[in-house]
Amino acid sequence: MIAFDTNVLLRLLLNDDHNQARQAQDLVDRAVAASDRVLLPDIVLCELEWVLESVYSFPRARIATTVRRLLDAEEFAFVNRPAVVRALERYTTGKADFSDYLLGESAMLAGASTTYTFDRVLSRSAGFSRPQ
Repeated sequence: MIAFDTNVLLRLLLNDDHNQARQAQDLVDRAVAASDRVLLPDIVLCELEWVLESVYSFPRARIATTVRRLLDAEEFAFVNRPAVVRALERYTTGKADFSDYLLGESAMLAGASTTYTFDRVLSRSAGFSRPQ
């Protein structure tokens, strides 16, 4: 298995640098040809959301669609797929960042009863609490 850094994934998705996009696609193709997959670590998905929103001004719906396409693609693997799926569901209807929801879902799946945050909006979401 190989893994992608955020910048390689971005080139693949955006094709804004044709040479690098081709190199990224070649890596995916070689992994698939070897009956392997490309790992997309949680931090890469968090950075992906941040870059798409802050640099490329993607709306939430387009970011959610992008992450959903990655989840649906057989060539990609995830460290904690159930957490990513649940975080994406919450992101599509909630107000917090995808990274916040992924943090909370990962913590719950690891056995945490809550994730403490000083973020007032996030602290009202299931699985989060505000320190008292």
